[in-house]
Amino acid sequence: MFNTLQTRFGDVVKHLRGQARLTEENIKDSLRDVRMALLEADVALPVVRDFIEQIRVRALGAEVARSLTPGQVLIKIVHDELVKLMGEVNETLNLNTQPPAVILLAGLQGSGKTTSAAKLARWLQERHKKRVMLTSCDVYRPAAIEQLATLTAEINATFFPSDVHAKPAQIALAALEAAHKQLYDVLIVDTAGRLAIDAMMMTEIQQIHAALNPIETLFVVDSMTGQDAAKTARAFHETLPLTGVILTKADGDARGGAALSIRQLTGQPIKFIGVGEKTAALEPFYPDRLASRILGMGDVVTLVEEMQQKFDHTQAEQLANKLRKGRGLDLVDFRDQLNQMNKLGGMTGLLDKLPGMNQVPDHVKNQINDRELMKLIAIIDSMTPQERAFPQIIKGSRRRRIALGSGTRVQDVNQLLKQFTQMQKMMKKMKGGNMAKLMRQMSGNLPPGMGLPFK
Repeated sequence: MFNTLQTRFGDVVKHLRGQARLTEENIKDSLRDVRMALLEADVALPVVRDFIEQIRVRALGAEVARSLTPGQVLIKIVHDELVKLMGEVNETLNLNTQPPAVILLAGLQGSGKTTSAAKLARWLQERHKKRVMLTSCDVYRPAAIEQLATLTAEINATFFPSDVHAKPAQIALAALEAAHKQLYDVLIVDTAGRLAIDAMMMTEIQQIHAALNPIETLFVVDSMTGQDAAKTARAFHETLPLTGVILTKADGDARGGAALSIRQLTGQPIKFIGVGEKTAALEPFYPDRLASRILGMGDVVTLVEEMQQKFDHTQAEQLANKLRKGRGLDLVDFRDQLNQMNKLGGMTGLLDKLPGMNQVPDHVKNQINDRELMKLIAIIDSMTPQERAFPQIIKGSRRRRIALGSGTRVQDVNQLLKQFTQMQKMMKKMKGGNMAKLMRQMSGNLPPGMGLPFK
């Protein structure tokens, strides 16, 4: 996510390394790099100009603290201005109204409205324990209605059926009445999109808005459209009282221009950011956390929150007890841990939130992909229960069968079994209070200054 900005801001720090203080000359050079980074990220030009000027004013004359470098001082200034640019604090949904609270989604066709409706419903159910009903007012595209009905069933929410022969405002009112009678907490209304903004589209959604009087009107926009996303959001806001933005497909956007432009151009906060296709791939938008991620500082807070919410702690405790009793790790345990990793967004989702990943060479990062994770799971799934429990019985013919069943090569199966055997040997060292001994051995292989405090 936002690889362009991460790389360019990393270069800024390198250029300033060794300077004793921030001067007008080295600030000018650095700001030129920052300006190019923002323009390459497709940030709107007026936003770039204001942003650069704010940094220049703050950076001139700033003394370098004894323990810091000029690059760190400038990056701190850039971080603060990024946070200010994107809204400073997380803007939560306003559900403070007589139930059902109505959330209306608007946006162009293909922006991800329908998927976002399901993601938002799942988030409300899991995080806030709300009873959610969804409906679609897209009478022009039956596939959109079917898609929302399917996604609603997947997340165990309630779908109010749409009649393609009815007017969108009538569908919305009928859904509102049903949600009220059945005591739902939230009603999410998906609307029709167009390939471009037109008068018919705006009139129709204004009618739906007038009929529902929603407490939240969220504009759903594809982040990969860059500064065009901000311009479209502004056009919608001029005719519809938006209360916030959902930025979709951020996991596929290496630039980040939409995230940096929308708040400044519309005055409306980004409330959520979509980071994948699955219904769980929706994150509340925290400007400070995203600024840290853009600058290569990681986002450990979000990572910890995700681990608390998505990690199966009962399963983890059972595995810990098993290891404490000296029982060996089997391939079922190994697969469970891989699935846990997958719940956290896979290796790419995990590494994106770790500090310093912008300094890792591209050829190393390119070797890390979630396809390898899924391949390991597929190999283990192709084994019999006996083979997972006793991997030592997996010989030549079994390995060929497993490779064929998982769509992989025999070499891949061999590599998995080799890695698993090494892991088993390490786990056996934990038996009988040997954890400290194991940690001392691991500490001896760590770089200087990173040893672990075991005596």
